[in-house]
Amino acid sequence: MDRRHFLRAVATAVPVLAFPGLASGTPVTVGPRVLTFAHLHTAEKLEVEYMDGVRYLPQALSAVNHLLRDFRTGDVHDIDPALLDLLHALHASTGSRRPFEIISGYRSPLTNAMLRSHGGGVASGSLHMEGKAIDIRLADVPLESLRDAALDLRRGGVGYYAASNFVHVDTGRVRRW
Repeated sequence: MDRRHFLRAVATAVPVLAFPGLASGTPVTVGPRVLTFAHLHTAEKLEVEYMDGVRYLPQALSAVNHLLRDFRTGDVHDIDPALLDLLHALHASTGSRRPFEIISGYRSPLTNAMLRSHGGGVASGSLHMEGKAIDIRLADVPLESLRDAALDLRRGGVGYYAASNFVHVDTGRVRRW
């Protein structure tokens, strides 16, 4: 490889190494990432900068973990930062100015088993138990539009629960129901 081809290869690789999202096709957000939540069961609210544009902020992630705990048992679990990135992208793509209304974040195995026993289509291996799923709505976005925006992102599973007035999003494989 001559010098010119080597320099061109390096010039092409540097942005991909600096911003890994370029390699995956994921849009790169430069600058802080902020999310706002209103938990419908606990009445807690949180506005948090969870990423400073370069790294996730541990104290902010802890605050999110606490807010999205299993509200029935009090169990706290780490929430997948990719789920927060998905929410950030979803908020931006819908143009919402309102906080995410949280119906369910993390679910302990005990809570998941109890909900399964009452029916309603709760998966035995729910990604809620891994901190990789959340049930949400946005007050200023029609539920169908929220679902469609989540589907357009193609970052994981999307469940549409019109009768219960929420959308499920997760960081598992891309699928819909």
